[in-house]
Amino acid sequence: MFDNLSERLERSFKILKGEGKITEINVAETLKDVRKALLDADVNYKVAKNFTDTVKEKALGQNVLTAVKPSQLLVKIVHDELTALMGGETAELELTGRPAVVLMSGLQGSGKTTFSGKLAQMLKNKKHRNPLLVACDVYRPAAVEQLKVLGQQINVPVYSEPDSKNPVEIALNAIKEAKAKGYDLVIVDTAGRLAVDEQMMNEIEAIKNAINPDETLFVVDAMTGQDAVNTAKEFNDRLDFNGVVLTKLDGDTRGGAALSIRTIVNKPIKFIGTGEKLEALDVFHPSRMADRILGMGDIVSLVERAQEQYDEAEAKRLQKRIAKNQFDFNDFLSQIAQIKKMGNLKELASMIPGVGKALKDIDIDDNAFKSIEAIIYSMTPKERTNPEILNGSRRARIAKGSGTNIQEVNRLLKQFDQTRKMMKMVTGSKMGRLMPKMKS
Repeated sequence: MFDNLSERLERSFKILKGEGKITEINVAETLKDVRKALLDADVNYKVAKNFTDTVKEKALGQNVLTAVKPSQLLVKIVHDELTALMGGETAELELTGRPAVVLMSGLQGSGKTTFSGKLAQMLKNKKHRNPLLVACDVYRPAAVEQLKVLGQQINVPVYSEPDSKNPVEIALNAIKEAKAKGYDLVIVDTAGRLAVDEQMMNEIEAIKNAINPDETLFVVDAMTGQDAVNTAKEFNDRLDFNGVVLTKLDGDTRGGAALSIRTIVNKPIKFIGTGEKLEALDVFHPSRMADRILGMGDIVSLVERAQEQYDEAEAKRLQKRIAKNQFDFNDFLSQIAQIKKMGNLKELASMIPGVGKALKDIDIDDNAFKSIEAIIYSMTPKERTNPEILNGSRRARIAKGSGTNIQEVNRLLKQFDQTRKMMKMVTGSKMGRLMPKMKS
C-alpha cells in the first residue's frame, strides 16, 4: 500500500533540493506535483486541493533555518498535515457497557466476518476481554458456519439461531445470553448490504436501535478506492457510526480511502486489516501511517508486533540453550513460527526505514520459510537435536523427503551452523559483561 504515492511524493520534494529558500514559485511547483500524486492515489479532489493549499500557506509562512533545508522543512509540514488529515490522534474503542456491544456494518464482501474474528482475538488477548461472537447474517449461505470456524480458531464461542430469520431478535437474545453466562463483550456480525438497498439499510438501523451498541463500526474494503468514501458517507448518514475499519490494505490498493475518509465523514479510522491471518489487524495510528507514506518506515509498530510475540519464559530458556551451545533445529522452528505470526514478510521489512523503497520491486513470498520447514520436518527427532550427525546419506534422504535438493539442504545446514555460532558469541559477550556486576 502507498508505494506509488511514496515514490511520487519523494520525486516532488526533489524539486526543492538545492534551493536556498522556499518561494511562492518553487513551492507552487512542488505542491502541484504533490496534488497530482494524491489524485493518482485516489484521494478525493477537494481533500487533495485543501491539503496542498494548507501546506502551501504554512510553508510560505516559515522562515527556513540555515540548519534545515527547504525540502526537509516541506517534508515536515506535509507529514504533520497528513497526520492531521487522517485524524491526528489514535482513536480508541469506547467499551463501557456490561456487556460492551460492538456492531459491524458494511458492504457485501468488505470483510466484516473476518474482522469480527480478528477483533475478538485482539480484545481477548490484549484487553483480557471475554467475548461472544454473534451471527446475524441470515442471508449469505455459510455465513454462520464461517463465523463458527473463526470462533473455533480463536477459542471464542459463537451465538447463532439457525432457524431464525430475524437478526434483531438474534442480537437481543445474544446479549441476554452474554449477561447470563458472564461474557463482557458482544461482537455482532451482520449481513452485507448495499447503501441503495432501502430494506437492508432499515434492517441495520433497526438492529442498532434495538441493541444500542457501544461502538458501531463501518467495515470497508480499501481496494474499492474512492467508492469506499462515498459508501461510508451513505452509511454514516443512516447509522452515525463511531469509526471506520479499512480491510485489505495489504492488497494492490492506492490508499486514497485512508487519506479521504476522515475528512468526508468526520469519523476516525480505528483499525486496519493487513492480511488474511487472524493476527493481521492493527490499531490505526495516523502519525505512523504518515511516516510510512513518506518512506520513513514504522519502527514503533514493528517493535510492538515483536513484543506481542515475545515470550519471556521462552526467551530465557532459549538463552540458556544458546549459552550451552544446545540451540537445535527444534528451537529454530519455534523462532520461525514467531516471525510468521508477526505478519506479511514484505510489510514487516517495509517498516524498517529505507528498506521499503529498496524492496519495492522485489517479491518476498510469504511461503519463503516453507522449504526450510520441509527440510527440518524431514529430519528425525534425533537429527533435529543433533545436527552434527547429518552425514551425506542422511542429507540425501532429507532432500528427497522434503522435495528439495542436496544443495538446499547443505545451504540450510551451513546457515544454521553460522547462526548458532553468532548467537553463541552474542550471548557469551553479554554474559561476560554481566559477570563483573554479579561479582561486585
